[in-house]
Amino acid sequence: MKSAFVKFLAIIALVTVAAPAHAQFNLKKAVSGASKAVQAATLTDQQMAAYVKESVDWMDEHNPVLPEDDPYTQRLRRLTEGITDADGIPLNFKVYNVIDVNAFACPDGSVRVFSALMDIMNDDELLGVIGHEIGHVLKHHSKNAFRTQLLTGAMKDAVASTSSKAAALTDSQLGTLGEALINAKYSQKQEAEADDCGYDFLVKNGKNPWGIVMSFEKLESLEGGAGAKASAVDKMFSSHPETQKRIQNLTKRCNKDGYTRPAATEESK
Repeated sequence: MKSAFVKFLAIIALVTVAAPAHAQFNLKKAVSGASKAVQAATLTDQQMAAYVKESVDWMDEHNPVLPEDDPYTQRLRRLTEGITDADGIPLNFKVYNVIDVNAFACPDGSVRVFSALMDIMNDDELLGVIGHEIGHVLKHHSKNAFRTQLLTGAMKDAVASTSSKAAALTDSQLGTLGEALINAKYSQKQEAEADDCGYDFLVKNGKNPWGIVMSFEKLESLEGGAGAKASAVDKMFSSHPETQKRIQNLTKRCNKDGYTRPAATEESK
């Protein structure tokens, strides 16, 4: 039986303390706060990489990762054979055995595909989703979204450090960062950039870019259906605006480049 996706959200208690009217401005405290903000804003690539790795490791530990001999994993290995890096970023692929219809790619090249998504998509469509998500990595959208989350609220104080070593984070904070990786919200411009970049990525790796178009069409056909999968599809669409326009743009590009649209087939595990 598939396990529901484990989601941990950081609960931040906001306590407002009324200061006496005669309280003087604490210059030392203000300078200290400003110093932390500067340190966080200048977060190094080394620190970023450490936080991403820790977050991905946390998600892999708290979700049902299917083993190498599982049919889902074997299918993903077959589809991604030979796809080893994205502009020098090493890629690694795993399947989460969960009911959510989703997939995501992390700044470090970790790509996680949900089994429920694999259930509803054929091979070309699935590669289309993967290509699009890797497009966000190549355009640094996922890295910037992750960085923004690190510099938000209570997290900012945790990551502010005078050294290059990443500060230790709690389970709650790691859960929040994992949530940010999975459900990152991108602008319409970023989504269009990921479409085009994912298209180029698939072509570079010898895959048919029609898969991106077909994946959008599949999700669109399922929108508004019944059950848990439908609600997950609706949620996925909320972060992928202007779907029809994007389908039209990618269709024109596929036709212009002379790619033949694959026949619609059922997925085979």
